[in-house]
Amino acid sequence: MKGNPDMSGTSIVTLPERAVELLGGQPDDTTLRRYLHGLPGVDAVGLEQRAAALGTRSIKTSSKAWALDRIIQLIDLTTLEGADTPGKVRSLVAKALNPDASDQTTPRVAAVCVYGDMVPYAVEALGSAHGDPDEGGVSVAAVATAFPSGRASLDIKLADTAEAVAHGADEIDMVIDRGAFLSGRYGQVFDQIARVKQACRREDGTYASLKVILETGELNTYDNIKRASWLAILAGGDFIKTSTGKVSPAATLPVTLLMLEVVRDWHRATGEKVGVKPAGGIRTSKDAIKYLVTVAETVGEEWLQPHLFRYGASSLLNDVLLQRQKLKTGHYSGADYVTID
Repeated sequence: MKGNPDMSGTSIVTLPERAVELLGGQPDDTTLRRYLHGLPGVDAVGLEQRAAALGTRSIKTSSKAWALDRIIQLIDLTTLEGADTPGKVRSLVAKALNPDASDQTTPRVAAVCVYGDMVPYAVEALGSAHGDPDEGGVSVAAVATAFPSGRASLDIKLADTAEAVAHGADEIDMVIDRGAFLSGRYGQVFDQIARVKQACRREDGTYASLKVILETGELNTYDNIKRASWLAILAGGDFIKTSTGKVSPAATLPVTLLMLEVVRDWHRATGEKVGVKPAGGIRTSKDAIKYLVTVAETVGEEWLQPHLFRYGASSLLNDVLLQRQKLKTGHYSGADYVTID
């Protein structure tokens, strides 16, 4: 990382060195347009065919229990409603820590995802369980930057982020300015992501993880989704996330596959790993398993861990628990899942 004047000339923004190196210059509109529009175009038919094929890929019956537990461990259990209360957040945390009261072998979810003002209540409710999900803890994720619209001044977005981090948020889910992106103001979008990443810095010098929400349902084309994915990664995002869950369509398998392919290509080019989070619309175990298979086949099974893959969901957990109970009791139908070998 190194300091550079920001594009408005008012302060200093720290840019990822890798981005400057790959772009061959400062990330202004011209440089970013040249890079992003120089990426190979997306073959929509081919992408959708690959996603459809992966969606029918079988997993062994013996792997079902593992798959269901892994899905639980990758869920960001979410409440993002205007009527959210401290009590509702405490109930969400209780569910995150003990998803199935009848089966204490059930793993915990990766994180609870809440609005920024609910972060203190989530942290308090988690207590000693608040920690790294890769090590059995539960993280607190906060949506920020005027979620879900992204329509706010940069100062407000940065203050929103910094406050959530100061209150104990481990992860920040930010939204990009889709209007700026679709207008070709790539430098502005890059600058905002880079600044929000800086606002994720804690007093001890560590950073909260930054998930960049593209709101793919508003980006109109696969080419735009690919460009936005690259832009978010170049600007320092730790995750790229499909959706806020407030816009339809939200997560789809072809879009998630495309984003995984970007992450794979970034890793091949730089050796750096970036996470992917499909969010919104994934409600059944059957669909969630399709995503597991797609991750494993595209970037590898090493991505199937909380710091590299998440489901953004509010209702998925209940179906996974139901299927898990069916599998344990023997009241199980193969039709509930993808094809069985």
